[in-house]
Amino acid sequence: MKLGRSLLAGILLGTLALAAQGERQEEQRRIQEIQAKIKQGVQPTQEERQFFKEVQARRRAEYAREHPPRESTGLVPLPDLGNGTYSGEQAGLYPGGESVAPAPHWKAGLKLAREIVPLDTEGRRAKDGWIVLLSIGMSNTTMEFQAFQKLAADANGLNPRLKIVDGAQGGQTAAITANPQSHFWEVVSERLGAAGVAAKQVEAAWIKQANAGPTAPFPAEAKKLEADLVETLHNLHDKFPNLKITYLSSRIYAGYAVTPLNPEPHAYETAFAVKWVIAGQMAGKPGLNFDPRKGTVRAPWTAWGPCLWADGVKGRRQDSLVWLREDLAEDGTHPSMSGREKVAKLLLDFFRSDATARPWFLAK
Repeated sequence: MKLGRSLLAGILLGTLALAAQGERQEEQRRIQEIQAKIKQGVQPTQEERQFFKEVQARRRAEYAREHPPRESTGLVPLPDLGNGTYSGEQAGLYPGGESVAPAPHWKAGLKLAREIVPLDTEGRRAKDGWIVLLSIGMSNTTMEFQAFQKLAADANGLNPRLKIVDGAQGGQTAAITANPQSHFWEVVSERLGAAGVAAKQVEAAWIKQANAGPTAPFPAEAKKLEADLVETLHNLHDKFPNLKITYLSSRIYAGYAVTPLNPEPHAYETAFAVKWVIAGQMAGKPGLNFDPRKGTVRAPWTAWGPCLWADGVKGRRQDSLVWLREDLAEDGTHPSMSGREKVAKLLLDFFRSDATARPWFLAK
């Protein structure tokens, strides 16, 4: 029995498609093995690095063709959306669609803020000690925090006993900082030492995190990020015994992204992970307890830091923040110098104005 040409062609195409699918699966398996090594602090081989680089370059090219940059996504920033919803989830930075923390949580933060004082390397109160503000996060975080450090160094009226240390590191995503054994924490310790301070002097922290290559629809990726943020807070509590306050921020705009590293709407959705973590602490979840009167302490007091997402050129009503194409680097994901400076200014304005930061950030 002879097969028709169209049927033969269909069989051939199907065979090629299955072969391509098999190659993709094998490729993904190798990528995951390399990523697992990196998370464990094991350096990949030269051959593995080259393989990873080639696969990433091809995938980025494919992604860029299929996802042209956008000046706006039409998504509404959480503060602007207020009591509205996104995919069934209520917006706002805090429960009830609010943009400020409920009074009981706020008062607890104010009390802790007044307890932040200069400490010596053993964590004892000392007039000539230091208050350390530490950053934790990935590549975007370290880029933005370094710009903030420069801005703060030239600013007037800051606490002279404040030491600002950048602990964030390129490629160190939330899944990595969630691991207490990851090499990330060794680097943080080294940076503290290089700044002339110790772990027991860390009293405040800023966290901005995400995970690489999100693909699952909402809320799966945001829920994974939420879990990783909770574990990161546990690690901070365990490694820095005098840490009292932690501020969380979500991603900047990623509508210009030409890579699948962390595009929209995933960058936008990281705000929900932050919101859920803070809401969980306010709801009294034991794994996020900061109050020794309520049981074992597992995390520092946590609230929103500056909210960084705005809808590209459309911006947001809250403060007219916009993200222009020139604010992002070539990949559309990492901030350019102007983008870093935008975040740095938002950070400085936040620490100068927030009631839970002023007592220790500003000079008396």
